[in-house]
Amino acid sequence: MELPMKVTAEICVIPMGVGVSVSRYVAACRPILEAAGLNPVLHAYGTNVEGEWDDVFAAFRECHETIHDLGAPRVFTTIKVGSRTDRAQSNQDKIDSVHAGRE
Repeated sequence: MELPMKVTAEICVIPMGVGVSVSRYVAACRPILEAAGLNPVLHAYGTNVEGEWDDVFAAFRECHETIHDLGAPRVFTTIKVGSRTDRAQSNQDKIDSVHAGRE
């Protein structure tokens, strides 16, 4: 039996062909990520999430579909994904580790 893979990820969606302001499109992703239980943390150039691989990527797909449904003819997205097999680690664990100056 294959075990679920926990991941931390960052997504940055850029709707194209909709003008200069894209905040309403980006904001449409937040409830999707929250409903998936991914603990989204918005920052200036994207959103960090954490969860099971399939849940994360299903939510990312739903974000794309929603942005298209809102009228964006193109969506450009960058995604960063990390996983660990040696121990569980959350995004907050990573931040706390940096603040404490440890690995």
